[in-house]
Amino acid sequence: MNAITKILPNIQAQIIDAFNFRHATKVFDPERKIDESAFETILEAARLSPTSFGHEPFKVLIIQTPEKRELFREFSWGANGIMNGSAGQLGTASHFGIILASTAETMTAGSDYLVDHYRTVKKLPEPVIEMFNGAYGKFQTTDHGITTDRQITDWSGKQAYIVLANMMTAGALIGIDSCPIEGFDMGRTTQTLAQHFEIDTGKWKPAVMFAFGYRAKDPEFPKTRRSMAETVSWF
Repeated sequence: MNAITKILPNIQAQIIDAFNFRHATKVFDPERKIDESAFETILEAARLSPTSFGHEPFKVLIIQTPEKRELFREFSWGANGIMNGSAGQLGTASHFGIILASTAETMTAGSDYLVDHYRTVKKLPEPVIEMFNGAYGKFQTTDHGITTDRQITDWSGKQAYIVLANMMTAGALIGIDSCPIEGFDMGRTTQTLAQHFEIDTGKWKPAVMFAFGYRAKDPEFPKTRRSMAETVSWF
C-alpha cells in the first residue's frame, strides 16, 4: 500500500466535510479578513481550472475598495442585503468580485485572440493551431450551434461557473466561506464595469459575482439536498 492509498480515506472525508461546511453565506464577519496567502490559493484554483478547449474565456475581477463596491449596491439585490436587512456581501465580505466571460469578439474560431492564445499560452506548433481552429470551428457551428454573441458569451459563462465552483471548493477546504451571486442587473453592471473599471465590454461581459470571507453566524437551517438515488442514475 503506497502513501497515497493510505491517506485516501482521510482526503475523501475532508472533501465531503468541506461540501457540508460550505453554504451561501449572506452576511460575513466584517472584522475578519482572509489571509493573503489563503486567498492566493483560491485564486490559483481559479487560474488552474479546466475550461472547454483550454481557451480560458474568463477574467477574475477583485473589488476591494468600499467606494468601488458601492457602485453596484443599487442594482445588485443578491449582494446588497436587501433580502435580509443587512449590509449584505458588498458591505461585509473580506473579498468581493466578478468573473467576466469572453464574448464573440475573442472567442469566435480563428480570432486573433485565440490564435495568439494557442501560440503564447498553449505554445502549440502551427499545424496544431490549424487543427484547433478547425475543431473549434466545427464545435461552434455544427456540434453546439453557438455562433451569435449571446450564445458565445453564455458558453464562456459556463466556463466561468466551473472556475467559481473550484474557487468555492478550495475556500471550503481551508475553512473560508463563500457565496455565488446572480442577483444583479446585467445591463447596469456591464455599464458600470465600462465606466468605472475600464473594462472593454465588447470583449468581456459579467457572468457571476462572488464573495469570500468568514460567516457572521452559522446557518439557521441544515443543508438540504435530494437523495443520491434522485440525483444519479446508473445504466
